[in-house]
Amino acid sequence: MANTWWELQILCEPDLEDSIFWRLESFGCRGTASEDKGDSSLVRAYLPSFQTQLLDLAALSLWLRQDALCVGLEIPSLHWQLIDEEDWASSWKQYWTPQEIGDRFLINPAWLPLPEGTTRVVIRLDPGVAFGTGNHATTQLCLESLEMRLSELSYADVASQREPVIIADIGCGSGILSVGALLLGAAKAYAVDTDPLAVQSTLSNRTLNNVNPERLIPAEGSVEVLQKMIEKPVDGIVCNILADVIIDLVPQMSAIAKPTTWGIFSGILLEQSKAVADVLEQNGWVVATLWKRKEWCCLNVRRS
Repeated sequence: MANTWWELQILCEPDLEDSIFWRLESFGCRGTASEDKGDSSLVRAYLPSFQTQLLDLAALSLWLRQDALCVGLEIPSLHWQLIDEEDWASSWKQYWTPQEIGDRFLINPAWLPLPEGTTRVVIRLDPGVAFGTGNHATTQLCLESLEMRLSELSYADVASQREPVIIADIGCGSGILSVGALLLGAAKAYAVDTDPLAVQSTLSNRTLNNVNPERLIPAEGSVEVLQKMIEKPVDGIVCNILADVIIDLVPQMSAIAKPTTWGIFSGILLEQSKAVADVLEQNGWVVATLWKRKEWCCLNVRRS
């Protein structure tokens, strides 16, 4: 069958973009992108037709409607069509453009040339089917938090005056946070994800950014796999998953930390932040700051 992928087009208010990206990720979409359409945003997403029936798409439309009503915004419109197998992988990429994040990062799609004259730290990225393009608020918050944590580092510091900074990236997705940390001067990143496609994506993006394989070590699994990979407790933990998963993993993550370890936790809706903070504090962490963007937040924490 030639037509094997659904292309979804969602016209929405810009303030709804983040919640729509999150909803599409949960729904199983393999690629997402957005573009401006006057005062609105047009979000495109792609997913295999065999895993989705028309009733599923109707349910998605209802969820998007409910999400908009909950925050008092205009209800988005959802349209879908089947497209050819050979078209889907490139369709969403044509709408994804270079994106500046925070004060230092520039996310550059791997298939585009680098912008001329940029002084930013460039992360070349091809996420494939993994989460983490830089479009989502939680990824942006994590990258900005890494800027804060690693702003004083340089490769010279790592090589000479300072102890090497080693991080753990739990739920690494495309590997964007690991690559970002290494480009800011971290010495090594251990990256784990339960999705083998995410591990493959991290390996690909390691190569795209010319990162030494000894500095970025990905593996399939979760914290229990990470515990076997590391030689000693890590200096920093980044975890951009979902609140419920973070809550479950906090005791295990605490076991790979030392008294000076810091953490960056996101994928958390604002109304879930107290529950996550409570569990962190019960396990010996202190929430230093809570950064929010729309309905999402990022907890910057340290050991108590």
